[in-house]
Amino acid sequence: MGVGAVSGPGAAGGGLQGQVAVVTGAGRGIGRAIAEELAAASAAVAVLARSAHELADTVSRIEQAGGRALALPADVTDATVVERAFAQVDRTLGPIDLLVNGVGALGPLGPFWTVDLEAWWQALDTVLRTHVLCTRVVLPAMIARRRGRIVNVASGAGAMVIPYFSSYNTAKTALLRFTECIAVEAAPHGVSVFAIGPGTVRTAMSEQALNSPEGRRWLPWFRRVFEAGLDVPAERAARLVGVLASGRADALTGLFLRISDDVEGIVARLADVRRDKLYTLRVQELTSSGGNPTHRAILKAAEQP
Repeated sequence: MGVGAVSGPGAAGGGLQGQVAVVTGAGRGIGRAIAEELAAASAAVAVLARSAHELADTVSRIEQAGGRALALPADVTDATVVERAFAQVDRTLGPIDLLVNGVGALGPLGPFWTVDLEAWWQALDTVLRTHVLCTRVVLPAMIARRRGRIVNVASGAGAMVIPYFSSYNTAKTALLRFTECIAVEAAPHGVSVFAIGPGTVRTAMSEQALNSPEGRRWLPWFRRVFEAGLDVPAERAARLVGVLASGRADALTGLFLRISDDVEGIVARLADVRRDKLYTLRVQELTSSGGNPTHRAILKAAEQP
């Protein structure tokens, strides 16, 4: 069975003793499951979200299971708030070894020319800005220490085109490219960066897409995922994050990995993956399309750190 498909709790195998993790969007759903997974693997976990009540519940669950957690209610779209929160993590728990960016937003549904533009931008801003701000805060110290890992909770929606879902679709696509860029820049400094696809999980956000009038009208296919039993528990994504946190997949930095992926198999075929640019965002062209070979060589060099 591949690493990405491990079925038991504690995918990191308790091997995060002495490490400090920060999980944003950890008040419920996927973020909470990830925080619990990391704590079960012996990491000290700081959990961030806007809702103090939900964070308190997350911390209570972790502590009842014997883990260590710190709740920091915070609006992670605010740069000043993010800096203060992460400084408190450093003072209380120690230097941050792992950042998991888990904040998400659904965005307005419907044809782009009909939706509220401010709501469209706000959803994109919530998804992308939070990941950017938190990554920007932790990276300098990680690079100085020459170790660290960042996991961005993305979506399969970022690797495809979904009509009437343009804000979320655009945000998640941008997140995949952001992950790739930062991974290339940070790799020479010992820092790994990943994006993950958590699968379709029954969360408050997915319930909104299922049950709102807009969701029923513009995303009718979404209900079929649940009717077919293809939704997955949040713990599946948490186990994948546990694997990435353990360091066993550091060679895959920059890639977009889904819960169904055989991570061990991908590591074993890394040369093929890098050569064919698999698990990344790319525009594929006909091999006969031509083009200037000198220009292609320059652009290829531009992708290197």
